[in-house]
Amino acid sequence: MGLADASGPRDMQALLPATRAMELRKQDYHMERPLLNQEHLEELGHWGSAPRTRQWRTWLQCSRARAHALLLQRLPILVWLPRYPVRDWLLGDLLSGLSVAIMQLPQGLAYALLAGLPPVFGLYSSFYPVFIYFLFGTSRHISVGTFAVMSVMVGSVTESLAPQALNDSTINETARDAARVQVASTLSVLVGLFQVGLGLVHFGFVVTYLSEPLVRGYTTAAAVQVFVSQLKYVFELHLSSHSGPLSLIYTVLEVCWKLPDSKVGTMVTAAVAGVVLVLVKLLNDKLQQQLPMPIPGELLTLIGATSISYGMDLKHRFKVSVVGNIPTGLVSPVAPNAQLFSKLMGSAFTIALVGFAIAISLGKIFALRHSYRVDSNQVAGAVSSFFILLIIVKLGELFHDLPKAVLAAIVIVNLKGMLRQLSDICSLWKANRADLLIWLVTFIATILLNLDLGLVAAVIFSLLLVVVRTQRPHYSILGQVPDTDIYRDVAEYSEAKEVPGVKVFRSSATVYFANAEFYSDALKQRCGVDVDLLISQKKKLLKKQEQLKLKQLQKEKKLQKQVSPGDKMEDATASGQEDSKAPDVSTLKALGLPQPDFHSLILDLSALSFVDTVCLKSLKNIFRDFREIEVEVYMAACHSPVVSQLEAGHFFDASVTKKHLFASVHDAVTFALQHPRPVPDSPVSVTRL
Repeated sequence: MGLADASGPRDMQALLPATRAMELRKQDYHMERPLLNQEHLEELGHWGSAPRTRQWRTWLQCSRARAHALLLQRLPILVWLPRYPVRDWLLGDLLSGLSVAIMQLPQGLAYALLAGLPPVFGLYSSFYPVFIYFLFGTSRHISVGTFAVMSVMVGSVTESLAPQALNDSTINETARDAARVQVASTLSVLVGLFQVGLGLVHFGFVVTYLSEPLVRGYTTAAAVQVFVSQLKYVFELHLSSHSGPLSLIYTVLEVCWKLPDSKVGTMVTAAVAGVVLVLVKLLNDKLQQQLPMPIPGELLTLIGATSISYGMDLKHRFKVSVVGNIPTGLVSPVAPNAQLFSKLMGSAFTIALVGFAIAISLGKIFALRHSYRVDSNQVAGAVSSFFILLIIVKLGELFHDLPKAVLAAIVIVNLKGMLRQLSDICSLWKANRADLLIWLVTFIATILLNLDLGLVAAVIFSLLLVVVRTQRPHYSILGQVPDTDIYRDVAEYSEAKEVPGVKVFRSSATVYFANAEFYSDALKQRCGVDVDLLISQKKKLLKKQEQLKLKQLQKEKKLQKQVSPGDKMEDATASGQEDSKAPDVSTLKALGLPQPDFHSLILDLSALSFVDTVCLKSLKNIFRDFREIEVEVYMAACHSPVVSQLEAGHFFDASVTKKHLFASVHDAVTFALQHPRPVPDSPVSVTRL
């Protein structure tokens, strides 16, 4: 007895390589099941609609546990602070808070100029939001504070409602700044109210409509807006206030027109500050592995520029504009001006929407990267806000002689990352032309229409493009891959063959009111049968037969009047027997019309995600039309929600039942072959799939 005989098949498999053993196990695997139409599937799986729950009852319930849970949900600090690992995280959060404060100081001062406000309000914006987010926030990584895009959007509103004074007197500047502060504070209150409302109604779903190409095109256009807004500080120009569509174009043209009036001292100051910032950033990139934290280029530039400006008296000797007085201490809160609400409502909603979307998007990106759920910026926010508070209370006045051109240089250099997104044009051209179109339309619309209207136009165009793309999906005729129950597009798979006598049709998108007509037209075209013409010819021939039959009956009546009653009875009996034996003259063959080379049509509805009334009518019409040309129609691979919507729309009736709906395309094809409608001159044998 040999080794193979003694060991048996299991020991033999153990001696074979793992891959070969896997192949043997695959060959032994076999599964059989009966054909499943929708009725059998529901019976087998005990399908039933889920019981309706009345959510409003739970909203009205009140208990101690529910109140405690609600408190923890609204104040996340009560959840994470008692569990805060001091030994592991405190040192890192202290360093993070310090680095954020170092960045927020120059950026806060610079972005206040973007908003058209005195620089100290940039420091306020770097303190209050960070401290509030420390209490209520749910992301451990995003840094709340001044943001270029939001600052420009606020600046466009403040400059339109409180434009630049006609002369440069101190009284006019003071009044102008006070008016702009009032506009900005009222706008902030409205934005806050809108964002609270957006949070209560769970408006985070809006982020799904802001695709990555749209966001990148929008932020790139915003970077261009920011860049142009800083040119007046770089060249020391007094520009008119432009707002509304094409305001950016008007500003650029005015800058070009007034370039001869620019001041050399201001230009040199901005250029030197910009070069220093770029060199420090390049050094940080090169030494990022060796440095424990990046070199604070902006802060060093601020300190150096302030010292040089104070020592050389740049303001009086070279006419370089400086920041001026930065009041120490916190300003008492003032109630917003309710009279401005009506003027600011639209802008406030747009700013709230943009800020909400950006914050949620960034929070989710960091949450996915670090595996936690965004529903608290840890102690780093408190540290950062503490340092900013110290600057506001005691150190702000030290930056009295800081040139505004240096702040403009900081803003422009920090736009490098967003302006680099212009390279998206090349990458999207190669990857996806539709996404490139969204990027370009968003960019151009935002440049021409400004940030608020540009975003609206971009979202509308993006949604319209989705509609257009679903209107023109990919339609295909499916064939069976040999020796499998898998069906693929015969135009893409050369080995996939159509089952004789059966057509399987599939759309890559759901069928709804915008593409239902295209779906029906593509179905008839791909099937190779002019269904409408065939039905029209059939109706004409049947009508002609009816007319001939009517004339014949009239002739027979005339003849019967001339025949005896006994003969009439015999003729009636004979004609009745002839009518019972007469063949069906309403078939395509009897009418002499060409017949389709298939007896069954299967609609693969696996791509259907919902059903509307137009889809229901289109499917009904498909059943009716193809039955007119003696082709039975079946549906396959419908999802349960779609089946429920078909039932709710009264789709199933005596002519179309759930027996026409199958669990898979393979089941439908097998059933169609087992119950064929015979096609004359091209008999189809029932094959085993």
